[in-house]
Amino acid sequence: MTVSKIAILGAGNGGITAAADLSQRGFEVALFENELFASNLEKINENGGIFLQEKGEENFIEVHKVTTDIKEAVKDADMIMLTVPGFAIESMAEMLAPRVSEEQVIFLNGAGAMGALRFVNTARSLGIEKNFKIGETNSLTYGTRAFPEEAKVELGLRVKKLFFAAYPRENTVELLEICRELYQCLVPAENVLHSTMENGNPEVHPGPSLLNAGRIDYSNGEFYLYKEGITKHTVRLLRGIEAERIQIGKAFGFELEDAITSRYNRGYFETNKGTLQKLFNKSEVYGAIKGPTEVDSRYFTEDISDGLVLWSGLGKTAGIATPNIDAVITIGGTILERDFYSEGLTLSKLGLTELSVQELLEIL
Repeated sequence: MTVSKIAILGAGNGGITAAADLSQRGFEVALFENELFASNLEKINENGGIFLQEKGEENFIEVHKVTTDIKEAVKDADMIMLTVPGFAIESMAEMLAPRVSEEQVIFLNGAGAMGALRFVNTARSLGIEKNFKIGETNSLTYGTRAFPEEAKVELGLRVKKLFFAAYPRENTVELLEICRELYQCLVPAENVLHSTMENGNPEVHPGPSLLNAGRIDYSNGEFYLYKEGITKHTVRLLRGIEAERIQIGKAFGFELEDAITSRYNRGYFETNKGTLQKLFNKSEVYGAIKGPTEVDSRYFTEDISDGLVLWSGLGKTAGIATPNIDAVITIGGTILERDFYSEGLTLSKLGLTELSVQELLEIL
């Protein structure tokens, strides 16, 4: 299969960046956004494209199609790329599953949260029994920030290495070959559980952000987590969560990358030598990223709900204690007045409850 036409669903940082990048590289791109967020498309529509800024140079890139009509967006597409947050997987599946064909590849490009399994489960709940060609990465293929009101992208990094897994895992080799037509950085994961546990956001974002909650409230949007919020003290909580994640991974047979190795391999760190604190503080890519600008943000909500809650459940299945993970879930829920254990992503919600480690691995 040769990919020439791509539908990108979701016009946030990842979607707008992918639309500009892939259009510039000669693919025919249709960029879709839900009508509720149609304002993200207004300036792009007006301009007929996107300003892509990379390495100090800015180019205007025309985009073939910009639309809020999902049927029009995915028509004749070889690949459908979802660049949406974890909480939007089910709603996107409800819109897309009835319209996608079994020949079209569905590529979830973003922070892994068992999205491929959740997409299929949602389709099955609707009575749709298609054999989807679907896979996911453990993180976004770009280090980037988009400014929809200006139709502009500031691309700081083309990621050098990401894990990719299909669901079911038997399709990984086939889909990896197709998706590597777009991104050579992709390498195979064992399964979607492996790719999900290589997502570093739940490890890096909520814990240190929680310890900086007062500073975030006070800053009025002028806060840089990686440059000023990762200190010798806050990094200890990050490391505590990292140790628990790696132990859970070992129980499932995965040799997970640690925080330094992962970010060095992806290209966010220029070296893998030095302390984790200094590597974050001195990273040119991370240093330019502002946020979180408020406590009630994805750094807390999504990374606790779709990340840490699942890891906690996997720890219980594997018999691994997760005191640091559980502490962040609990305190995060307290300050946001939310019950993350109830609303978060659990094995039960994935249809994987009361299974052993081996049974989980066999299913995925």
